Parts: sequence; C-alpha cells; structure tokens
Amino acid sequence: MKHGEKIGVFYAAFSYIIWGVLPVYWKWLSSVSAEEILANRIFWSFIFMLVLLAVTKKWKVFLQTLKDIKVNKKVFLSLILASLLITANWFIYIWAVNENHIVETSLGYYINPLISILLGVFILKEKLNKAQIISFCIAAIGVLILTISYGDFPWISFSLAITFGLYGLVKKMIKVDSAIGLTLETMTVAPLALIYMIYLLFTSNFSFLNGSLKIDFLLIGAGAATAIPLLLFAKGAQRIPLYLLGFLQYIAPTIMLILGVLVYHEHFSTAHMIAFICIWTAAIVLSIGNSKWFISLTNRIKKDKSFSA
Repeated sequence: MKHGEKIGVFYAAFSYIIWGVLPVYWKWLSSVSAEEILANRIFWSFIFMLVLLAVTKKWKVFLQTLKDIKVNKKVFLSLILASLLITANWFIYIWAVNENHIVETSLGYYINPLISILLGVFILKEKLNKAQIISFCIAAIGVLILTISYGDFPWISFSLAITFGLYGLVKKMIKVDSAIGLTLETMTVAPLALIYMIYLLFTSNFSFLNGSLKIDFLLIGAGAATAIPLLLFAKGAQRIPLYLLGFLQYIAPTIMLILGVLVYHEHFSTAHMIAFICIWTAAIVLSIGNSKWFISLTNRIKKDKSFSA
C-alpha cells in the first residue's frame, strides 16, 4: 500500500470511528429534547464551518459557489433538498439514540449501501451485478426475519438508510468541496434552527445557557462533532479506492451495535442475531463484489470462457 493510501485509510477509518462513538455524545445530552439538540447541531455546525472557511482561506471559493448556485435553479433546489434530507436524518438519529434504539440505528447504516444500490437502479437506471443482487436478497431475508420477529417494520433503520441514501444521491448533483457543501447545507436550515432556539428561549424551555456549563459546551461542540468526521472522510475518500472505502464504512455501525448491546444494554434477541448475520454476509458479498480484484477475476473468467468456446 502506498503512503498516500495509508494516510487515506487513517483519515477514513478515523472518521468512521468518530461516527461510531457519536451515540455516546448524544447520550450525554439525553436531558435535552431531540428537537433542541438538532437545532443546536445545525446552528453550531454552521458557525464552525464559517470559522473553518476563514481559517483555510476558502471564503472566495465559498462566495463564488454561492453565486453560481443562485443562477442555477436545479442546483439550488438540490441544495435545499439535500439540506432537508440531512436534517431529517440527523433528527431521526438523535431521537433514536436517546430513546434507546442504538441497535436499530446500526442496522440502518448497515443497510444504507443496499438502499443506495436500489436508488441507483430505480432513479439512475443503473444495472445490478450478480454480487449486488445476491447481497440485496440476503439482506432482505434478514430484514424480513427481524420484521416478523418484531411484528413491526424496522422503520427507524429504514428511515435512516433512505434519508441518507437520498442525501447521497442528491449530493451527486451538487459537485462542490465537502467543507463548502456542509456550510451551504447548514446555512440553508440555520435560520429555522435559530428561530426555534429563540422560541425555546422565550418559552423558558431553553437548555442552552440555563445553568449547566456541561450542557452548554456539549451543544456548542455538536458543531465540531458533526463537521470533523465529515471533513476527515472527504480527505480519506480522495486517497483510497472505492472498494476499500466500502469495507471501512462498516466500522461505524459495528461500533454502534457494540455500544447498544454491551454499554447501553439494549435488547438483542436471536432474531436480531440472525438478521445481523444476514446483513453482515450481504455487506461482505457486496464489498468483495465491488472490489477491483473480484472484477478483474470475473473479467478473466469471461475471457477464458470466450477463448475456450
């Protein structure tokens, strides 16, 4: 592995580790409502990104990007949609963690790549390879087992996977630097977040600046906790192959699962185990199927068959 790839693996793996342990951060804020945490997360992420743009001297690029988006209606609407989707994803995630559904959130991020595949098929008209078809069928069996066992559809998992999958799809239409992209997205919804925070202030339900320095620092820190892993991920993704990124992405939900079961003692039944084994198997099949090694191997087999024929 080249030096650049090693650095890329470090950045990407570290970003997924941070995402994996984020439930602990939201648990520290369990005394605050999910709506207020979300509003603070949006607002302080926006402030953090403005400071970062100033430090990294990207203001000119940011302002130019803003001008370009204003005259491009399609990109402008895509930005609004991306902002709403990531806001919905953040809210569901924060709410689920603080309502003791960490195991379900981990399932959501395990099945996210499969949801992205489906979106590619139905929206971008992409064709599935055999590995993708097999992995999707295995994952579907796991989800079906879990649904029958619960007697209820795992809506938290699918809401997280679908909102993040759609967010990724929309982001393809907004080809901008990751730091500028996050600044634009948080800027779009920051006014709503600020209005809600002011409303809480006047109704005496505001947790921020209400006596607990720990809560104040955690709410402000939500901005950095949001931005830092995203920026690390962007740096890592630039340096390593897509198949390797595919393997690394399962670090975060694995850590979430361990936290949910071993640290926060959430319910984990036999049905959960069977479902997760199916999801893990599907993830392995999908990752191997998308690897350069597997693709080159299948191409060689096809060539050998054509020669023998």
